[in-house]
Amino acid sequence: MRTNISGRLGTDTPLIKDLIGDIKKGEIKIPQFQRKFVWKEPQALNLLDSISNNYPVGSLLLWKTQSKLAVERNIGDFKLPETDDLSPTNYVLDGQQRLTVIYSCFGANDEDNGFSIAYDLEKEEFVQNSEEMKVTLFPLRWIYQTTKLLNFRTGLVSHNNATKLQERLDSLIDIVTNYRIPVVTLKDLTVEEVCPIFERINSSGTRLSTYDLMVAATWSQQFNLNNEAEEIAEALMPKGFGDISGDTILKCMSAINFQSIKREHILSLRNLTKSQMDSLVDRTKTALLKSVDLLSTEFKLYSWDYLPYEAIVVILSYIFSRKKTLDSDDVTRVRQWFWASSFSQRYRGASDSFLSSDIINITSFIIEKQLDSPSFDFESSIANLKNVLFRSNNSSTRAYVLALACMNPQNITNGARIDTSDALSVYNRKQFHHIYPQAYLKRLGIPETNSIINICILAASENNFISDQNPNEYIPNLINSLGERYEPVFSSNLLPILSKEEYSKLSYEGFLELRTEIVYAYVKKLCLGEK
Repeated sequence: MRTNISGRLGTDTPLIKDLIGDIKKGEIKIPQFQRKFVWKEPQALNLLDSISNNYPVGSLLLWKTQSKLAVERNIGDFKLPETDDLSPTNYVLDGQQRLTVIYSCFGANDEDNGFSIAYDLEKEEFVQNSEEMKVTLFPLRWIYQTTKLLNFRTGLVSHNNATKLQERLDSLIDIVTNYRIPVVTLKDLTVEEVCPIFERINSSGTRLSTYDLMVAATWSQQFNLNNEAEEIAEALMPKGFGDISGDTILKCMSAINFQSIKREHILSLRNLTKSQMDSLVDRTKTALLKSVDLLSTEFKLYSWDYLPYEAIVVILSYIFSRKKTLDSDDVTRVRQWFWASSFSQRYRGASDSFLSSDIINITSFIIEKQLDSPSFDFESSIANLKNVLFRSNNSSTRAYVLALACMNPQNITNGARIDTSDALSVYNRKQFHHIYPQAYLKRLGIPETNSIINICILAASENNFISDQNPNEYIPNLINSLGERYEPVFSSNLLPILSKEEYSKLSYEGFLELRTEIVYAYVKKLCLGEK
């Protein structure tokens, strides 16, 4: 349903002095979801030049509300006064960068940080203020400080071009003190109504996540979502999962509390009391710790970089909120769901409604031993793995890498066991290698060389060993150097066990066919819950 806000729009054209006054009184603030101040000096000088020429600099968009956002930033580097909860606040939705420059140049105190700009009356240009006391450099921060302004103007008398310089100063003061900036104010809109407007007009194209929305929403003074999310992230840090996103944490909290991750349920977390939220945060932290323990021990997953779908950790956290420990049958069912869902791309583009219903379905399947398992249609997907390209953001690629890791692979170059906890702690393409090197295949005119079936895990230190060598030559040499270790090493990488002569004649397409059969059989076992 479209929201008609025309009756809640206000327009005005306040003087710069009035805007500065509102900022100093704490009536204009920056909402948490705004990006930080990023303008550089040339941009600030251009804005001032436009003002001094009476050019329009665009309008500001403010949101006036009685609601108090839990986390507010100051204007740039300037700490501003707090206001009482009864005073309405204007939050800047568009124009933060311009407003920060205006406040810094015209409203800040002399000793404050931020842009301190002067106007060179001789050159008629704006310059960065310096400690050099030059009689013709007028500090813009004095423009509303009557005594300093008059003393500066009087001081110009000693200059041989005093009359002209005073005229230029008077002209600048007249323009700035009478300059008006158009302001559009949205009145009494909810956070949910304001956020789509912010996304639409935001010049950086910033899209607000649900987490941003929740951080901006009204919380009690005793509860700060950012702090709670950081506490959970810090608890996961020793396990290598400290970079969990705020959105993922929120979804886990909503799943645990409401058995749903629908937007309306996530937003309704704001209605919980502080004690309820504290309890929920503790439960979520405990559930996530158990979830990442299981993911690392059962699936060799040591980083969010390799999690096929966010839904997996959300559902796992709900399961662990229901059951403290999983028995062997539970774990078998988790394995079945994890691999089958990942390879079948069960959660690709899945709606919140589907994911919310799956929280119940998968939990019933795993904990309540539901006889009729959810439909895991993985057969066609794993049969087609040969045509899947190796891409780090692809769920099938991530699942495939984890499947290889679960074989406890050894370097095909020397038989040394690969430390998968190190290799998969963060995505690094140097930990993988094309068995039939891409450069070699391109020399043969083979266009597509990035099939995941052509990938093995290889320690970064060994990556250059293979380089772009002809596999019909280097693989037989490896077989010869590995000796009796050849079969277990190649098997640990799901590679065909062939003689040196067979490998010396094996084409790329022939290799893909053979390895696809091996990978298919192995992945099918995983999708059935077997180890």
